[in-house]
Amino acid sequence: MQQKKLVHKDYDAVICLGAVIRGDTSHYDYVCSEVSKGIANVSLESGKPVIFGVVTTDTIEQAVQRAGTKAGNKGSDAAVSAIEMANLMDLI
Repeated sequence: MQQKKLVHKDYDAVICLGAVIRGDTSHYDYVCSEVSKGIANVSLESGKPVIFGVVTTDTIEQAVQRAGTKAGNKGSDAAVSAIEMANLMDLI
């Protein structure tokens, strides 16, 4: 995501979707932490709602389930949150 475009364009909200799947090293924990920090920083610095739609899982099967099969649809949930946040921002 290019933060400059977010600040200068007429976006009401941004949805960040992705999956971080645990591997054999501790790199997973670092990636999860940095993704969370990065998304939070973009929201704080831009003043725009940035919705966190990143799933963190132990297996690819869990990621697929959370993407819209057995465990709900995190992308759809993020879209609903983005709409709600954009509407709230209009009230401020």
